[in-house]
Amino acid sequence: MAAKKAGAAKNISGRQSASGKASARTAVKPADTEKQIAAFIAKLAPDNAALTRACRAALRQRFPTAFELGYDNYNFLVFGFCSTPKPSSCMVSLAVAANGAALSFYHGADLPNPDGVLLGEGKQNRFVRLPCAETLSEPAVERAITAAVAFTKPPLAKAGSGATVVQSISAKQRPRKRIGE
Repeated sequence: MAAKKAGAAKNISGRQSASGKASARTAVKPADTEKQIAAFIAKLAPDNAALTRACRAALRQRFPTAFELGYDNYNFLVFGFCSTPKPSSCMVSLAVAANGAALSFYHGADLPNPDGVLLGEGKQNRFVRLPCAETLSEPAVERAITAAVAFTKPPLAKAGSGATVVQSISAKQRPRKRIGE
């Protein structure tokens, strides 16, 4: 499915987009969704694109029953892993910008952080920088992910498979590559 022209954000969930324009609920085939996501990732520098693909694959493997909500926003390309199709049930998100990737914890301020891996000082969100996909397997990061899963309401399904849904595409975006790339 092609993105809308400048001035309107695309939102296939049927909700109102940040631009204030609503779009009809649209059924999208998984292959079409993956083509869209591949196009989003193609905007990144090659090293950042490879990191994004590796981290996304690791998170899909870690959360096979999660709903993956994709956002190609102004600041970031984001893949949220949620227990339901609602963004409010997000456990963690992969957030990618021109300067790299991070694992964002939607309710990070409420999570224990005995290892000190959760960064940020916002009222809700915390994050872990991801220099490589292997960072997701580090024991301290895995403990933070486990805490995020336990905190999520409703809980993540134990069986089945979650869908991948592109929630929105912003017409205006910051460059996805660092200057000079």
